[in-house]
Amino acid sequence: MNKNDFNIEVEGMEFKELADGVKIPVLGIGTWKMGGGLRADRTQDKECMLAIKTAVRLGMTHIDTAELYGNGHAEELVGEAIKEFDREALFITTKVKWSNMRYKDVIEAAKRSLKRLKTNYIDLYLVHTPNRSIPIEETMKAMDYVAENELARFIGVSNFSVEQIEEAQQHAKNKIVANEIEYNLLVRDLGQHTKDMESKIIPYCQKKGILIIAYRPLAKGELAKPGIKLLDELAEKYGKTQAQIALNWLISKPNIVTIPKAVRIEHIKENLGAIGWRLSEEDMRRLDYGFPVKDAFYNL
Repeated sequence: MNKNDFNIEVEGMEFKELADGVKIPVLGIGTWKMGGGLRADRTQDKECMLAIKTAVRLGMTHIDTAELYGNGHAEELVGEAIKEFDREALFITTKVKWSNMRYKDVIEAAKRSLKRLKTNYIDLYLVHTPNRSIPIEETMKAMDYVAENELARFIGVSNFSVEQIEEAQQHAKNKIVANEIEYNLLVRDLGQHTKDMESKIIPYCQKKGILIIAYRPLAKGELAKPGIKLLDELAEKYGKTQAQIALNWLISKPNIVTIPKAVRIEHIKENLGAIGWRLSEEDMRRLDYGFPVKDAFYNL
């Protein structure tokens, strides 16, 4: 399995480098609450699979999921949705949940994810969130096993602070290539699972060549509707929607990609309108420093 054989250029899509020359789309699709929250819910399976298929056809070939989502059902939906596509054209990220951080548990969890995804490899396998009751050394040894036995091409983390990334990397032979964190215009330095994203985590990861995968890029939809003066002003100025402005601000930053979750086809197509253009440097600064940040916005 040659890591450089997996790149695919979809017309119009933009890419950023993950590691070893492998690039992934700046816009992927998230699957949290597709197939349920913490337990399986099959009532919208058809709509969810159609959303995943549509996103892939439009070039959003990075699909982000986790064993936690729908208690594994989100992975099952992804596995069904991707059957008609060339597997090597896709980039699939999934995560091991916090309760499966023991050495054997990580490996068995990865194998179960592979079975649900109906694939023989995961592109990026992440530690979903730190578990302070289990030594990170044990977890990372298992992540090394997953990588070295080709269950996954790359390993990374999610919701990790700078200190936690450094400790994890000390115990891993394979490079941590990504950190998936909550980050958007409204939530900069205090999210549900992390803090210091903008002030510490992102600068550190940019310096170390660790890709940031931003989740909740639209702050649970709050950035996709009118009502925030500066966002409304820029949407009118550029002839874009509020969501497209918010997403473009993210992907214009070095070393950041994002994975907006969308089930409605019109929302997927709207999100795609965030690529192919750029906010001016002046407007980027206005959003960086003049936006009404509401950290811990996830409470709304």
